[in-house]
Amino acid sequence: MNKWDESVMNTAKQSTSQAQTTTESQVGSKLTSAQAQPLIKVSHDVAGVMLLSLNRPEKRNALNNATLQALVELLHQAEKDSAIKVVVLTGNLKCFAAGADLAELAQMDAVALQLDIRPSLWECIDRFSKPMIAAVNGYALGAGFELVLHCDLVICGENAQFALPEIGLGMLPGAGGTQRLARLVGQQLCMRWAMTGEMIDAKLALQHGICSQVVPSALTLEYAMNLAKKISLQAPLAIRVIKQSVKSIHETSLSQGLKSERQNFVWLAATQDRQEGISAFFEKRKPIFRGK
Repeated sequence: MNKWDESVMNTAKQSTSQAQTTTESQVGSKLTSAQAQPLIKVSHDVAGVMLLSLNRPEKRNALNNATLQALVELLHQAEKDSAIKVVVLTGNLKCFAAGADLAELAQMDAVALQLDIRPSLWECIDRFSKPMIAAVNGYALGAGFELVLHCDLVICGENAQFALPEIGLGMLPGAGGTQRLARLVGQQLCMRWAMTGEMIDAKLALQHGICSQVVPSALTLEYAMNLAKKISLQAPLAIRVIKQSVKSIHETSLSQGLKSERQNFVWLAATQDRQEGISAFFEKRKPIFRGK
């Protein structure tokens, strides 16, 4: 059993409630009792790509525990399915996710927060080993911004707006906002944005490395899906160790990182995909990678 499976199983044991699942095409997508709609819509329209669309428009896609658990279950499916190479996560044109569900949080005191399942759910999301791309339009606030920071690549529409507004509620970000953002943009900007709750527009996000590209808002998902398709055609094993290597830079020294990178380089030399890539180069054809 790998770390992902252990993490998901442990999270499942901690859960205090089990939500109803939908049909086979929506397994893992939890339903709201009021609308009987999946909290996350699932699409497989592009080969090798799982598209997950947050689906609580009446709550501006606020991330309650049920939504996060549905996301973890779907990522678990993607982890085990060799046909899925990349996951794209999006909201709608007006809102990616407006933060945590305050109605849910308001009912939790310090004791309840100590027992809350959310930290385990966020850990599961962080451990997902395949590439995850965020396609962001509109607001990505609080926990929504933190979800974006968990993604490996971010494509922004011109209307994207990020912020950590928890300070206005007498709180601080609780799912990695201070830690991940500081490592991304530096201490000064993180301090300012976390202490003021100021909005970060798409242009500023691109300037400081929060996203990799800003595109017309109506085309955000299209650009993200095209990027996902491009990545899905690459060697899956190499993609995984690239993600692993880049994510480790804040947890290892340069010398340790270089050593690990070299070890992965040598390990990939034993894969069929590496032989296929070299053969295809000399034969002047496109490689067909099989993740072996």
